Amino acid sequence: MPRVCHVLDQNIGQASSAGLLRFERVFVSVSNSVFNSGEAPQSAQGATRPMGLFWFALAVLSAGVYFQTGVAALGEAWVLPEYSHGPLIPLLSLFLFLRHLKRVPVLTGPVTDRGAGVALIVFAMVLGGVGRLIQIADFAAYAMILWTGGILLLSFGWRQGRQFWPPVLHLVYMLPLPGVLYYGLSTWLQWVSSHLGVWFLQQISVPVFLDGNIIDLGVYKLQVAEACSGLRYLFPILSFSYIFAVLYKGPMWHKAVLLISAAPITVLMNSVRIAIAGAVVDRYGIEHVEGVSHFMEGWVIFVACVGILFLLARVMLLLNPQKMGLVEALDLDFDGLWPQAQRLRLIEPSRALILVAGLMTAGALAWAMVPTREMAQVSREAFYAFPTRLEGWTASGPMRLDPETAKVLGADDYHSVTLTKPGAAAPVDLFMAWYKDQMDGGTHSPTICLPSAGWEIAGLQSVAAPADVAGAPFTMNRTVIQKGMQRMLVYYWYDQQGQRTASSYAAKVQMTLSKVQTGRSDGAIVRLITAIGPGETEAVAEARLQDALRAVVVPLPAFLPGAE
Repeated sequence: MPRVCHVLDQNIGQASSAGLLRFERVFVSVSNSVFNSGEAPQSAQGATRPMGLFWFALAVLSAGVYFQTGVAALGEAWVLPEYSHGPLIPLLSLFLFLRHLKRVPVLTGPVTDRGAGVALIVFAMVLGGVGRLIQIADFAAYAMILWTGGILLLSFGWRQGRQFWPPVLHLVYMLPLPGVLYYGLSTWLQWVSSHLGVWFLQQISVPVFLDGNIIDLGVYKLQVAEACSGLRYLFPILSFSYIFAVLYKGPMWHKAVLLISAAPITVLMNSVRIAIAGAVVDRYGIEHVEGVSHFMEGWVIFVACVGILFLLARVMLLLNPQKMGLVEALDLDFDGLWPQAQRLRLIEPSRALILVAGLMTAGALAWAMVPTREMAQVSREAFYAFPTRLEGWTASGPMRLDPETAKVLGADDYHSVTLTKPGAAAPVDLFMAWYKDQMDGGTHSPTICLPSAGWEIAGLQSVAAPADVAGAPFTMNRTVIQKGMQRMLVYYWYDQQGQRTASSYAAKVQMTLSKVQTGRSDGAIVRLITAIGPGETEAVAEARLQDALRAVVVPLPAFLPGAE
């Protein structure tokens, strides 16, 4: 402050406007230089705005109540191994924000561009409100991230607040994936990890055969289950690579490589883990694999992936014309974060902030007074009452799924039987799964499940059901699957409260609309499979499958009720 006092002494007694302007410019310059050095700005020490803090705190607390379903959904997801890193994400985003804030000068003039922040907050409230009404908690979780971006734009204005998008975008890593995307990604990663793991085993001369996701070592067989997909490593590594890229001071293409490489590095290391487990089983027996798998999980894989990212960054720096060490290339300055947090006291009690605080408070009070909408009750027959005789076809079974498969399926009711008919060259397998509430997972596409069992899908197309099938016309999926010399023809469709469709996306849209209109979110999937015998044409097998289809759809409405 001596320099400021010296300038002040020089200007005492000078009443000219030019002198006052020079003083103001010097004072702001010195304040900014002090601020950018990590020390608390002098203006921040003496310009506390209690009403700004009050309205900001009211907006934040009201938002916590308004988006409580999203908060609860995140809490439930974060106890799962795949999302156990979730609680760290907001803290890391806060660190990125405070670190960036050190380079942003304290605002000295009025902020006139707060409209974008207000608009984004209102949109977040609408999204969160819709999510609560239709009981899709993920909507409220997504809305909280938009709300965070909105409150920054409101506080700093559009011109200054938009530069804080990196810490806001990083919050995406705390969100659980939607059920359909999760199962699709998990199945694909299982497939990739299985094939890479087997390839590694073959390179070290371990005799091995892959059947779907089953690694056959002869005497022993290892299943690459959902837990072996690598998702529990992928999500935290993606978050780490994002922070690594933000802190990295090298060229932009270096940042892009570091960010993009996180996923393949994780898949590679997960495949190495599977190969090590296979090698241990081949050499020492199945009883040793559990200890090795547990040792290789968690921190070992994470640290290995982090080490590869650092090595990749080091290699790129060596190839860069501007020689720079890895320590120099990372902005690891942790000083001055607390003074930046103290800038919260400088929040201006603007009309926009008061408006947002009022809207959030009104919304929170409204949710507190309005009871949660109860799930609509569905009247239906249980599948155990499904008829055993269907227009010439006889159902044998039902067959029960093994506990692990039933857990992954997650259906409230399912039915698996074999249909036979005198004169039919092969039986038809019928499988139906019904879900009371599809908000948590819901139906799984056979294109995800069948490859896990070793079946290859040879083309998938949407076709119209035969015109003489009972009920309204509908579309269904038709595909041929193959495993070795075995070939099968498959029909399947989604039954969304009486509306049958081949499209999983159309089924999701219909489910959402139904949830809004009636409170129902139940739905089902129906699948028919028949073998294509040796020397048999697809046309013959299809005629058999269509004959069974005509018989099956007749009693379906009692078990898969339509809209009331």
